Amino acid sequence: MPASVLKVRESNPFMLELYHAHISTCSQKVRLCLAEKRLEWTSHPIELHRGEQLTPAYLALNPNGVVPTLVHDGRVVIDSSVICEYLEEIATTQGTRLMPADPFGRATVRAWLRYIEEVPTVAIRIPSFNQLFLAGWSHLPQQARDTFIARTPLRKGHYRTFGTEGFAKATVDESMERLRQTAERIDAAVAKGSAWLAGEAISLADLCVLPTIVRMSDLNLEHVWGGLRYFQSWYERIKARPSFEKVFYPEARATIKHPYGS
Repeated sequence: MPASVLKVRESNPFMLELYHAHISTCSQKVRLCLAEKRLEWTSHPIELHRGEQLTPAYLALNPNGVVPTLVHDGRVVIDSSVICEYLEEIATTQGTRLMPADPFGRATVRAWLRYIEEVPTVAIRIPSFNQLFLAGWSHLPQQARDTFIARTPLRKGHYRTFGTEGFAKATVDESMERLRQTAERIDAAVAKGSAWLAGEAISLADLCVLPTIVRMSDLNLEHVWGGLRYFQSWYERIKARPSFEKVFYPEARATIKHPYGS
């Protein structure tokens, strides 16, 4: 990736620039927020299977070596949930408001965000890697795999456990249990009578969990939310929003084969 791509355009210092991967669920979270806020942004796609997230130029922006990364007015913001809150704060009156006006409502959304990061975001990596990336990863020479892992700032243990055989059944079963719990919590939240996870208005909570649900659908895991009718109505509502098609374009769907990386 040319180093020049990673420079903020001085001629337009207020342009939002997003370094992201089409298939990355964390990137999709941020793209959903950008779409709902109706913010203009410059796209810098990162090819994960080529290791572009581990180049010195990209690591200078994001030392974690993961996507996405936002650059706004020459300043770098990393971590997808942090970026989503940042976008809401710089554009509170633009597009869809994604955080409640009252402190309790905001606390409710942030509690969801912490849960989403700890449970479904981690859990979905297991079936994603097993179903989408195992073939390409296992066919790499051992030296190439070792080099990739050595250069990865985060998740070295994740790749080592993945190995060349994929994650073990016990690990897969645990991830399915966590994903089912997520679906049940969504179902329970909507069953209380509100249309969205944190009340009557859509929020960052809904947008940040959505990419995990879409990935589950792409991996033929829709049985996980079987029998959860409130969950299903929530999912249909959010899929009907214009932002859905803008973010989940064909290259962003997991049915397209990618060598490795998420």
